[in-house]
Amino acid sequence: MSTTSSARNSTWRNWGGNVCARPAREVAPASVAELAAEVRRAAEDGLRVKAVGTGHSFTSIAATDGVLIRPSLLTGIRGIDREAMTVTVAAGTPLKRLNTALAREGLSLTNMGDIMEQTVSGATSTGTHGTGRESASISAQIRGLELVTADGSVLTCSEKENPEVFAAARTGLGALGVVTAITFAVEPLFLLTAREEPMPFDRVIAEFDQLWAENEHFEFYWFPHTASTNTKRNNRSAGPERPVGRLAGWFEDEFLSNGVFQVAQWVGRAAPAAVPAIARISSRALSARTYTDIPYEVFTSPRRVRFLEMEYAVPRAALADTLRELKAMVDRSGLRVSFPVEVRTAPADDITLSTASGRDSAYIAVHMFRGTPYQAYFTAAERIFTAHEGRPHWGKVHTRDAAYLSGVYPRFAEFTALRDRLDPERLFQNDYLRRILGT
Repeated sequence: MSTTSSARNSTWRNWGGNVCARPAREVAPASVAELAAEVRRAAEDGLRVKAVGTGHSFTSIAATDGVLIRPSLLTGIRGIDREAMTVTVAAGTPLKRLNTALAREGLSLTNMGDIMEQTVSGATSTGTHGTGRESASISAQIRGLELVTADGSVLTCSEKENPEVFAAARTGLGALGVVTAITFAVEPLFLLTAREEPMPFDRVIAEFDQLWAENEHFEFYWFPHTASTNTKRNNRSAGPERPVGRLAGWFEDEFLSNGVFQVAQWVGRAAPAAVPAIARISSRALSARTYTDIPYEVFTSPRRVRFLEMEYAVPRAALADTLRELKAMVDRSGLRVSFPVEVRTAPADDITLSTASGRDSAYIAVHMFRGTPYQAYFTAAERIFTAHEGRPHWGKVHTRDAAYLSGVYPRFAEFTALRDRLDPERLFQNDYLRRILGT
């Protein structure tokens, strides 16, 4: 099998519909050697290079007018090492495919984000995370990776081999090269018991430290224009396995959370004045439930309603103040916010530009339905987040630049120096990277 390519000047769009690009050509290499050759060819032709997965980033991190690399032929598990408890997987493999394959082998990742449509390289390159008291992002579970650099070389990186590249490339933003394979730590398949229940906003804020300390994975959603949240506590369980019933799962996760919610968003977009009433109804729609299942069935949920999102990581100790300020801003404004605000946590990690690099973090994500004006809400929220030294999620809407980011990332200069060494001619540059990393 060989590279497939297209010289058609077709338009690429992301999942959220807010980013589009017209690459000069698109290629889908069938091997690492072919990908390296495409990188060298692009350099010879004077074209920039970007790799794109499923387009779930809301920033233009993957946009290019040069060569767009699609890793659709670089998929599948390369190997499982049961002694080392690792799995090596090709970069274009969707997280869903990886999770189901691992489960068949009696294995699992330790933690996950809340969706699994992304490719493994796209998810890790942008810092995708779930929530966890001790267990961190997907990138923090990486034990090795393979990277094609600007001169077409193939680097293998780990704590022992090219450690300075490994420290940065686990969340590399597509700035250091094209990731072609990732080795993840895995563990024996386990069960999680999820407990979901409504809780008043004031109570969850007052008891947040206790809720965080008592649960391996704690998160909650606050419904703007209300004083209500829906909380979720995931903890390991000895079983027995008691998944959500098929009918109950369809009703709550598909009919209510996607179908009815989609209709509510249409109504809110057409009649913004109705949004607070819709929010009050939505906050009462989901009842408490408890279920036990394998990890990816608990961590992830179907997301079929399309939206735009901004997410910032603030110091975990600043979460309560930040949320109170966000709620006060919404309450006193004329904004009509129809999507819930998602709150999660992560422990500090040692990845150079991870949003949790060097500090325990809390994530606050604000959303707006696609096609609804979002700039005023996101601008006001961002002002609050940055007042608390927030770090924007690399794949979600934000307006920060290198001048700001260098002040909230102690190892920022370390990353840019490595980029200067690996990509001095900026083959992997685009407008987004120019803004967040500088020239």
